[in-house]
Amino acid sequence: MIELRNVSKTFILHNHGAAVIPVMSNVSLSVRPGECVGLLGASGAGKSTLMRMLWGNYLAATGSIIIAGTDVTRADPREILALRRERMAYVSQFLRVVPRVPTVEVVAEPLFATGADENAALDMARSLLDRLRIPERLWALSPTTFSGGEQQRVNIARGFIRQVPVMLLDEPTASLDAANRETVLTLIEEAKSRGTAIVGIFHDEGARERVCDRMIDMAEFAA
Repeated sequence: MIELRNVSKTFILHNHGAAVIPVMSNVSLSVRPGECVGLLGASGAGKSTLMRMLWGNYLAATGSIIIAGTDVTRADPREILALRRERMAYVSQFLRVVPRVPTVEVVAEPLFATGADENAALDMARSLLDRLRIPERLWALSPTTFSGGEQQRVNIARGFIRQVPVMLLDEPTASLDAANRETVLTLIEEAKSRGTAIVGIFHDEGARERVCDRMIDMAEFAA
């Protein structure tokens, strides 16, 4: 479902005489349906950079990144957007939404984008918000007013509302209490049981041991 072949990445600092900063080289790995692969490494090792390359925000210098049949290193912007809309979800550490949009609609929006029935999408959003312990009195408010932990749970609900073949998770249990951490780990396990291929960054060692089938140390690919 996810396959990287000889991927490398460099950054060019145009404001510093076009200095070239190598990040990683010769990354080759695959992730099967229903498998969760965790990324390990110190800060600056390239974990987040690799996630952004999988999502299509960063372009690889060499190699190919095939996600659910689409090579994101060669796909045009419309293909990338279609991949994200139909086959991939990304739970980042930060919630970026249009201000004043109610939380329930923020969570349901990925389903709206696929043409899903509005009432069914809102019902699913309410169910996830309830499961993640966001009080019903907040559902009509914008999540921009929420605490960090509440925003993280809204982000998780938004990411898990669709059943997609590929998920990217960036520290999904950060800022969560024990009860909500347990809920998120259960959501990950349910996604795996449906055949979703997952790549994640988990600084929570207990979470890694529970949901990751194997770990990739980014130090192996240091440039």
